[in-house]
Amino acid sequence: MKQPIVIIGMGELGGVFGRGFLRLGYPVYPITRKLPMETAVKEFPPPVLVLVAVAEADIHEVLEELPKPWRGKVALLQNELLPRDWEQHRVSAPTVISVWFEKKVGQEPKVILPSPVFGPHAQLLHDALTAIGIPARVLKDHDELVFELVRKNVYILTSNLAGLATGGTVGELWKNHREFALKVAGDIIKIQTRLVKKELPWDKLIAGMVEAFDGDPGHKCMGRTAPVRLIRVLAQAAEVGVEAAKLKEIQGKM
Repeated sequence: MKQPIVIIGMGELGGVFGRGFLRLGYPVYPITRKLPMETAVKEFPPPVLVLVAVAEADIHEVLEELPKPWRGKVALLQNELLPRDWEQHRVSAPTVISVWFEKKVGQEPKVILPSPVFGPHAQLLHDALTAIGIPARVLKDHDELVFELVRKNVYILTSNLAGLATGGTVGELWKNHREFALKVAGDIIKIQTRLVKKELPWDKLIAGMVEAFDGDPGHKCMGRTAPVRLIRVLAQAAEVGVEAAKLKEIQGKM
């Protein structure tokens, strides 16, 4: 029998990956809020992979409390994820996937783009998704991963934060408010590149964002977490010394 896979957080995304792992023949052991990780690490067989599938607001608490035997087997899938998020918790060389499909309660996953993945268990995550009909692609190196994480953040944050002002869908944002969207994206790219301490090609990031817009033009811009995201991004801007004038303008009109 194959070694099991532990999934921390059995929400919609955790459930999708769990189905993929089961399709490949891996036993899946879920961690819920009622089961402490320290108890699980003693009772579960040693896993081949520990997938952290909690919301982005909970990732730091989970990584800080992650048992030592699991730290070298981690896979991450959260939005707004950057290397500094796992490095500060002494998690080295995790497998990281930028999820480009949406999963809502009672509905099948809706794919926007193939999901890029990099790390020691990249092929396993790739195979789990493709086994259930969700496209994924394995990246060549860490630099590609950083670009893909920033690209996803530019897409999410531009659509969410611009949407606070415009409402509507990402297709409407790009068609009717392109100049505004580009200014918002410009602020976000400046912040993101400071956070990763690496210059990234502006034109490729914008092209990547637009490719995602085109992949699901009817996707609504402003999710329920948009106001909290704006506060978080402005705090990051202050941390790295970016003026973020357009984002402050959005905040001033709320």
